[in-house]
Amino acid sequence: MASLLQSLLDPKKNWLAAQHMKTISKRLRYYGLRYDDLYDPYYDLDIKEALNRLPREIVDARNQRLKRAMDLSMKHEYLPEDLQAMQTPFRSYLQDILALVKRENAEREALGALPLYQRTIP
Repeated sequence: MASLLQSLLDPKKNWLAAQHMKTISKRLRYYGLRYDDLYDPYYDLDIKEALNRLPREIVDARNQRLKRAMDLSMKHEYLPEDLQAMQTPFRSYLQDILALVKRENAEREALGALPLYQRTIP
């Protein structure tokens, strides 16, 4: 069952998945974003922890891309065509560290240790 689901979501095997990925890529290029920029650190604390572990330059570049995207969105504009062509929307910078954080949390839970952080409602 899992292999069937993976084959349906794989852009190399499924035409609709490839079209969806192409559309997402086009929309991210309009604003100069990467797919990993869309993760919200306030929604998932694992993402916040992964962002804290990244080098400062990568986090600064992420924040700059987000600011530029918000500015372009408020102006109802897109990046110029030459800059859109240079964008790499699916070049990941967060996935490896996020997977490591999730593995550490799963191991910590399996050993019965308390979580490092817990969500508190203000």
